[in-house]
Amino acid sequence: MRTPTSYDAIILGAGGAGLMCAAVAGQRGRKVLVIDHADQPGKKILISGGGRCNFTNIHTAPDRYLSANKHFAKSALSRYTADDFIALVNRYDIAWHEKTLGQLFCDGSAKQIVAMLMDECPAETVTVSLGQSITNVRHGDSVYQVDYGDQSATAPSLVIATGGPSIPKMGATSFAYEIARQFRLKIVEPRPALVPLTLGGEETLFRSLSGVSAPIIARCGKTAFREAALFTHKGLSGPAILQISSFWRHGEAVKVDFVPDLKPDWLTQLKREKPRISLSSAVNAHLPTRLCETLLDRIALSGDLGNLADRKLEEAAHRLSHWSFMPNGTEGYAKAEVTAGGISTAELSSQNMEARQMPGLYAIGEAVDVTGWLGGYNFQWAWASGWAAAQTL
Repeated sequence: MRTPTSYDAIILGAGGAGLMCAAVAGQRGRKVLVIDHADQPGKKILISGGGRCNFTNIHTAPDRYLSANKHFAKSALSRYTADDFIALVNRYDIAWHEKTLGQLFCDGSAKQIVAMLMDECPAETVTVSLGQSITNVRHGDSVYQVDYGDQSATAPSLVIATGGPSIPKMGATSFAYEIARQFRLKIVEPRPALVPLTLGGEETLFRSLSGVSAPIIARCGKTAFREAALFTHKGLSGPAILQISSFWRHGEAVKVDFVPDLKPDWLTQLKREKPRISLSSAVNAHLPTRLCETLLDRIALSGDLGNLADRKLEEAAHRLSHWSFMPNGTEGYAKAEVTAGGISTAELSSQNMEARQMPGLYAIGEAVDVTGWLGGYNFQWAWASGWAAAQTL
């Protein structure tokens, strides 16, 4: 092992948060080393948004993040906003568009975002070392030492930016938690988030609808999302389900409103207007045929509306708007877009992401117990938390 090279800060992880932190700190004149075991920077950025990177959301607000401390994200998000990142993207002439619900994507490729972040890192102050396995991290005499590959580096500041274990095929691991535990930082139990839900038991019949989608409202507890749902060969997916999955826990039901635009008495009203129309035709007017057939089969009601009692129609309408699924699990980290939980915010300063009991140690991005909604929110947290830490490195 060579004599350690000294830096002002060592950042573990060359993802969105790590690169943003390195860029800002480097521009402040700090000598920074970024280490990543991947062979290229920003690997999750590259696959995000179908390769076009949903890089932020114009509706970013603290209430769109899940954390044991719902107030923790306020400081960083208010000081580095979606508008700030958009201004950076515009400065590099990267064309972008708003898709739906405030989600911003590159017109071209996610590669442009990674290239921009790398260009933002001053060559004279920031060193990015890729394809390097970290073999040891230790602290002593107010200095952190990191051994990686056949090299070693020291710095008074160490930043954990290695994300969570979601999408392991991209090289994601639980390394952030191992380092945190080494320095006695508490961990909020990690779990897959923004992930498809699986169905078992009697509900496996819905797997036969694989490929069918419909606009719905998905509810879990007091939380609800209105977007599309998609049936899969394992269960439920689509934006509405991915959103609600972050709030779902084992043993809880997910309620689905399959007719979100219809009033509770819509079937009895239709009966007055068109008594000869069949229940199947009435429901099929609002839902895909295969889904309609499956739901009505479970409801066990058929015939012309005029021949069905109002009470039965009211019950059917209620079932369609309050359908209860009992997922038996999720598709796990392999299909999860992000990880919920992580390094406890109780351990960190919301101002600069520094560990309260471990001076010079920082945690940013997905490694922290802050999880955004689907649609660019998690990237905005990466930018904001990386920026916040860089202010005091």
